[in-house]
Amino acid sequence: MAKEDYIVSLDIGTSKIRAIIGEPTGNSINVIGVGSASGEGLRHGSIVDIDLTVESIREAVDHAERMVGIHISSAYVGISGNHIQLQSSHGVVAVSSADREISDEDIERVLQQARVVAIPPEREVIDVVAKEFVVDGLHGIMDPRGMLGVRLEVEAYLITGSRTAIHNVVRCVERAGIEVANLVLAPMAASHIALSNDERKLGVALVDVGAGATSVTVFYNGVLMGTSVIPMGGDYVTHDIAIGLRTSTTSAEQVKLRHACALVSQASEHEMFEVPRMGGNQETEYSQYDLATIVEPRMQEIFALVRKEIEKMGYADDLPAGYVFHGGVMSTPAVAELASEELQAPVRIAIPEFLGVRDPSFVNVMGTIAYAVRTGLRAAPMEQAPVARQAKSGGGMFSRLKDWLRDFV
Repeated sequence: MAKEDYIVSLDIGTSKIRAIIGEPTGNSINVIGVGSASGEGLRHGSIVDIDLTVESIREAVDHAERMVGIHISSAYVGISGNHIQLQSSHGVVAVSSADREISDEDIERVLQQARVVAIPPEREVIDVVAKEFVVDGLHGIMDPRGMLGVRLEVEAYLITGSRTAIHNVVRCVERAGIEVANLVLAPMAASHIALSNDERKLGVALVDVGAGATSVTVFYNGVLMGTSVIPMGGDYVTHDIAIGLRTSTTSAEQVKLRHACALVSQASEHEMFEVPRMGGNQETEYSQYDLATIVEPRMQEIFALVRKEIEKMGYADDLPAGYVFHGGVMSTPAVAELASEELQAPVRIAIPEFLGVRDPSFVNVMGTIAYAVRTGLRAAPMEQAPVARQAKSGGGMFSRLKDWLRDFV
């Protein structure tokens, strides 16, 4: 394979770490390499063991590299968690050109001005996102480029995160021998492929039911309005199954993937399966109906918590487009019907339309690649047939962060 530019994304999740190599084709992408590994070293979406996380990242990257025969030198990394916060900000500058036409440079300057806000020392500014621009007092402008004006203002919010959490993510990736090309807010990245423009404008909740946590993000008028994290996810369903069937968590996870149904009313009493009992070699037979009586209550609880988070954000009656879900557990049969019943709103499961990754669990990692394509950014070139990987320094990573949410301006 000839040396050329590729886009690589990393999704560091609680249960799985995924690496995807994409080949840009115009404004689209061809998935040419997919690697995954168990998410050792993470709990509820947060890193609790650096060494285990590094090993998992290396394993996922090695799998992707072997599929294509190239060396991954840098990657875009998705980041999320309950440490992410939005803070309102305002910026104002004078239009610099002699003819008073607003340029990309003016927009860059006003966004940088909006960054000048005092934040606690334990927090890191990831990016600034425009909610609207104001040109000479005229509000409601989403893209002022090419307009004439003297004074350019922006109503924006800063996306900030815990300095410790961010640096731990970067440290793990760099210790695995990968340079961080950019950090990407996972819910915003996922929206690139999970949501339509109409859904973002009308009002929609994008919900990622991960293994250890569930993130809830609201988009309205095309802008991310708020995000929060519920410390409960698909692993809780697995844990309930392990207790209910008196089996190991490994067996419970396999049973969940192969036989689970989210609605008791739709579960079959004739679909039977056997699971090994804990502490012995004996196997016990259960039906899908038995399993559904365990799965449905926990999924109901997760959806009820999602509804409460939306109510806290103030959008309970303001989501005409309803809810769009993704995450591995959302591939469970009848789960969309259960969510719609619990939330009393339209529900859709997002599935990436890319060959080889058509599963709700790949939305975040594919969204990160879609972000890179839409913003025109590229990761560093790959090296063919590497002999060994050498760790690279990423000391200047934060100075390289781009306005990766600009397409929502």
